[in-house]
Amino acid sequence: MVFEPRSSRSVLQRRSSVSNALQAGLDGIAVTGVAWYLIYEQFGYITSDYVIMLLLLIGALAVIYDHYGIYRSNVGLTTKAFRLFKAWSATFCFLAVMAFLTKQSQEYSRLLVAQLFVIGYAVQLFLHFIVREAQKHFMAHASRPENVLIIGSGDLANFLYLKISNNPWLGERVIGCLLIGEAEADDNPQSLPPLPVLGHIRELDAIVARHAIRTVYLVTPLGGSDVINDVYLKLLDKCIAVNWVPDIFSLRLINHSVREIAGIPVLTLSETPLTGMSLFLKNLEDRVLAALILLCASPVLLTIAVVIKLDSPGPVFFRQERTGWTGESFRIWKFRSMHVHQPEAGVIEQAQKNDPRLTRIGGFIRRTSLDELPQLFNVITGEMSLVGPRPHALQHDTLYSQDIVDYFARHNIKPGMTGLAQVRGFRGETKDIAQMIQRVDSDIEYINNWSLWLDFVILVRTLNAFTGKQAY
Repeated sequence: MVFEPRSSRSVLQRRSSVSNALQAGLDGIAVTGVAWYLIYEQFGYITSDYVIMLLLLIGALAVIYDHYGIYRSNVGLTTKAFRLFKAWSATFCFLAVMAFLTKQSQEYSRLLVAQLFVIGYAVQLFLHFIVREAQKHFMAHASRPENVLIIGSGDLANFLYLKISNNPWLGERVIGCLLIGEAEADDNPQSLPPLPVLGHIRELDAIVARHAIRTVYLVTPLGGSDVINDVYLKLLDKCIAVNWVPDIFSLRLINHSVREIAGIPVLTLSETPLTGMSLFLKNLEDRVLAALILLCASPVLLTIAVVIKLDSPGPVFFRQERTGWTGESFRIWKFRSMHVHQPEAGVIEQAQKNDPRLTRIGGFIRRTSLDELPQLFNVITGEMSLVGPRPHALQHDTLYSQDIVDYFARHNIKPGMTGLAQVRGFRGETKDIAQMIQRVDSDIEYINNWSLWLDFVILVRTLNAFTGKQAY
């Protein structure tokens, strides 16, 4: 028997509100109006080139704003302002690339484009503030919030309680929670406001009737299928909205998401962020920037190579096996910074401060991280990225994976010449396991939050970070 979904309707439904649709419309009108005004103010008429620019601008806004979730999430005004700035900047980057590729950039006024970027962003931010305040005023005076019940307790239940309570525009008010097991009574963390406990799940029918509950959130562990089934059947004929919030956050999640395959909902717990267009953009970013850096730095590379050869006998480059993306090994390129020596079999000793193995030029290029420059060849061949978790020696991978359960999760993205851990100062010799845990935590945080913008921020911060006190 072949399983097929009972309905052909998509499981993933996008919930759109009137305020979000209004906001999207206002943004489109505002951007078009500002652009139209600036064009007429500067030229007195609109040309076909600017008509094409406006059409591309509106089309890019629709796609890029949806990607950044501008109209799908209710967050604080500061977070919304930053997210809006990133989406607006990405839109202009797209326009700049299109103008460059079509060789039409000279047709557009730089001053006009700069004015549109600044004024357009300011107008949109103002409109978002106005719509947000109007929505809050309407929700506070025009309708009564629905009573909500949370079934379950613990960190996730408390977190959900806080989010609903701090979002008045949701139109929901949490009355309290019902405990599922007897041992949950003392499960509320002290760091969060306590979620009111109304009783046990045995009292579900009475609590629902007493408080006129309209919505229920089931916060259960992954193994709580029996509870879900019982509660769902009880509430099925009471016209109550039932939502399941699976408690997956006790696991170390890697780029988690929700999607569907042929109508079947799929909850992804661990996945690389480099798929589809994301992989294409990451590769494009790496190869273009690496080629430019290699071109500009070629005199420095040549000079260092000559000095290394004159300073001590041995090869110019140091090659070593490292673990890369998806666990595949590759040979990393580095300038040799130590005297040629025979290490103990199966043992790789990390470089230390004032390491006697360092050559005269080796100490300098390690302190300034110039020994890492040849890894640009690894980037161009696709084995590495400019930004990502630093690849460790194979012996270190084996050693640390024995004590850090999710150590190998850092290989869910390409290794990098620099990374979030490095700009935070987690580099150099790791004398205890706690230092490596901090590095792994930063690497996984990077994977979960990867974007081209984050790569750009890390590259800028790298300019200061790679000559710090941990560089030796």
